[in-house]
Amino acid sequence: MNPAKLTYDELLQEFRELQLQLDEANDTIDAIRNGQVDALIVKDDTGHQLYTLKTADQTYRVFIEKMNEGAVTLNREGVILYSNSRFATMMNMPLERVIGLRFETFIPEISQERFNYMINNGWEEDCKGEILLADKSGHLTPCLLSCTTLSLDEGLSLSLILTDLTTQKEAEWELKVKNDQLIAAQEETKKLNNELEDTVKERTKDLLISREHFKLLSDNIPQMSWTNLPNGEIDFFNQQWYNYTGLRFSETAGWGWQRVVHPDDLAITMDKYVHSLKTGVVFEVENRYLRWDGKYRWHLNRAMPLKGDNGEIVFWVGTATDIEDQKQEMERKDEFIGVASHELKTPLTSLKGYIQLISGYNKEHVPPVVKQYIEKAAIAVNKLQRLINDLLDVSKIHAGRLEYAIEEVNLRDLVVTSLENAQHMYPQHEFDNLATSPFKIIGNAERLEQVVMNFINNAVKYSQVNKKIIIKTEINESVVRLSVTDFGIGLSAGQIERIFERFYRVEDQKFMASGLGMGLYISTEIINNHNGKIGVESELGKGATFYFELPIIA
Repeated sequence: MNPAKLTYDELLQEFRELQLQLDEANDTIDAIRNGQVDALIVKDDTGHQLYTLKTADQTYRVFIEKMNEGAVTLNREGVILYSNSRFATMMNMPLERVIGLRFETFIPEISQERFNYMINNGWEEDCKGEILLADKSGHLTPCLLSCTTLSLDEGLSLSLILTDLTTQKEAEWELKVKNDQLIAAQEETKKLNNELEDTVKERTKDLLISREHFKLLSDNIPQMSWTNLPNGEIDFFNQQWYNYTGLRFSETAGWGWQRVVHPDDLAITMDKYVHSLKTGVVFEVENRYLRWDGKYRWHLNRAMPLKGDNGEIVFWVGTATDIEDQKQEMERKDEFIGVASHELKTPLTSLKGYIQLISGYNKEHVPPVVKQYIEKAAIAVNKLQRLINDLLDVSKIHAGRLEYAIEEVNLRDLVVTSLENAQHMYPQHEFDNLATSPFKIIGNAERLEQVVMNFINNAVKYSQVNKKIIIKTEINESVVRLSVTDFGIGLSAGQIERIFERFYRVEDQKFMASGLGMGLYISTEIINNHNGKIGVESELGKGATFYFELPIIA
């Protein structure tokens, strides 16, 4: 249409249409700028076309995926809604398994309180701080945690950025060592440049001698030794550690020592180490350390806390003793015990059978003295058979072949059977049965009877004056306790600590007991395999009460 021929009203109408289109275009542009539009549909000669927009949000997502820090988004319940690949790599897990877990899964007990404080504070305001993360193998990684809130379509979430501080911590430790050396050098220079009183000079001399003695002692003992701070970070190794591992201080200081522990032993080592740090109890564990030549050797680790005047722990002193040869020797001993016990069992069975035949011989008169000798021989054979059975059980325990046929067991019936045998074996002793309630448990009746008889045998063995023995059962919530009490020589505190060890026997200056010292060790293994607890309560000179506890069934 020729514009010159348009009327004023027509021009006004066309202007309004153009103004409307311009307003729509401006609204669209504003929406694109504000991120409210992700795509446009445009009609052309070929039809409708879809055009997507590469917004800054996509750029940020790519940036987060590619950055070296771990990035995690949590909901109010602490569940991981989003994780980048870097965090999954830090935790040594596939990305798809990380999402949906609770973030506290990766927080060790030693950092739990600090983490809870930061997370609670993070919902209120931005914050940051250092914590430890633990992957599935228990390996600890120091990290800087930054918290900030995000407003998403699903609601308010918490964004965590985690920066691995391992390299920084190693550098800090090496710097600390250098600083300590520098400070020590400065102090020595100051002492040389200042005139001190004779008493101060003498005291300084004594301290220097003590330090050199400690260094000389620690570097020349056969064990590897270390000291660590109350928070668990190790700050000193003796020369034996460096000779064995072939590593420098900066490579194993702090928490870096975990790298030389056998992967199969790391979890139990960390559990006991952290438990000792928290409770102050003596740290003791057997594990394997990687030697410089790539071979692992077994070590016994023990660490004691050094406490200040107020009872606070100042630092820990620990040693690692090589027990590889003892381990191998024990394995050879167990193998010999197993073979020897099997070889002895066959002729012993035959001997026992012949003695029973002689005892039952009625065709001719057997003099009383001969019968007496036969009875004593039968007692000796039975005693020898119990010793051989104990040896076989120990061999089976270490081979993992101690058998348990599990069924429902009535403890009242079990005690009755055990007492029938005990009264036949020990007619001079008085047995008081207080286990009359029909408590039922799940277990192996034969093995549990073996434990009860072992308790009774020990009670008889160590109570030769007061011959009364009490067998009792009692219930505490969902657990039933069976106990055997005697009034014999009792146990000292040191004996109580070792009474369940293999080959340990209680000996008194006035009393020598027979046996191999394996009965209670075997009993411990049996009760442990029943998910129960075994123990003793005793006072020297006043008898002892041995007991085990098992879950009761309805």
